[in-house]
Amino acid sequence: MFQRKKDAEDFDLAARTGTAPEVKLDQGERNVTFAVYVDRWRLARNIGWALETRRRIESNVRRHLVPEFGNRLVRSITQTDVLLWLAQRLGAGVPQSSLRLYFELFDAIMGAAVTDKVIPDNPCDGIKLSQVFRGLSRTPKWVPAESDVLRLFDAVPDRYHGLLWLGAGAGLRISEALGFEDGPRCLDAEHGELHIVQQLRYAPQEYQGGFYLSTPKGGSVGTVDLDPMVASALRRHVQEYPPTEVDVVDVTSGNPVRRRVPLLFTTTHRNPFTDRTWSAEWVKWREKAGWPKEHGGFHALRHFFATTLITHHVDPKEVQRALRHSTLQITLETYVHFWPRRERRRGVVGDVLRAALGRRDHR
Repeated sequence: MFQRKKDAEDFDLAARTGTAPEVKLDQGERNVTFAVYVDRWRLARNIGWALETRRRIESNVRRHLVPEFGNRLVRSITQTDVLLWLAQRLGAGVPQSSLRLYFELFDAIMGAAVTDKVIPDNPCDGIKLSQVFRGLSRTPKWVPAESDVLRLFDAVPDRYHGLLWLGAGAGLRISEALGFEDGPRCLDAEHGELHIVQQLRYAPQEYQGGFYLSTPKGGSVGTVDLDPMVASALRRHVQEYPPTEVDVVDVTSGNPVRRRVPLLFTTTHRNPFTDRTWSAEWVKWREKAGWPKEHGGFHALRHFFATTLITHHVDPKEVQRALRHSTLQITLETYVHFWPRRERRRGVVGDVLRAALGRRDHR
């Protein structure tokens, strides 16, 4: 259970002194499900509630909590599970005022489970609904479909297809893609990784030549998986359009250093893109591809990347890691309308036994 011998010894010592979290818990409650515990919780408090309160709480538990958490062991419910539940409920159109009531009820139940020593801590702790609701403003207003992305590839010159792949296939922002350089600093093809460590910026009033490299937005430095299609596109791009070495100031380490950077993507005159030169090109490509004027920027490719992962049931934490968001809550809030809704499972056992019966009869 432990990767290091020292960790095991430390836990053994804590267990012997009764200070280890698992020792502090009531071991007879380890396998209690949420449905069982919440019934006990509700019945123990009925005597102090008015009739209307009893009915309301019983209804909210039965309709909004048990369908999601009922079959789960109480100790298995994590903060990620709670955030995902909130995101799915918001995506399904549940009013914020109603969701607040359901969350506060769930929080009270899990808080009681801590008091009863069923769980060591409350998974609702640290979740601020005001931040969750405010995060709805980050929800993308338009996300391209697969056909939209293909039309964009048709509209954009071949020399910039690798750039599109970094957006649609790896979720890079435009400044990160334009600052992508050839070599192991950004690309580790052997281990199938991209290192997002810099973005290209332009500030002629600050630096000679104007161009400089800084850390990504919000310090979202990270290593992400390299999709084979992205790897192939970048490899072909380097072969057909060799990198251009550009003299820029690198401030990613905190101390400005001027160095020669082999940028993968430059203008046809082999100059780095400024915001203005990039926008001039993008407007032409966007219009040719039929993308909307509003919300049809390069960032829409990042939204396509994220929602494709989500709709293909990639684990939320993996989506967060791929997008390099500082918290899982930001990821869930931003793409609240795209998380697949969990449907009730009907006929699963019957299907399994029917298939087994069919295999047996064919022997």
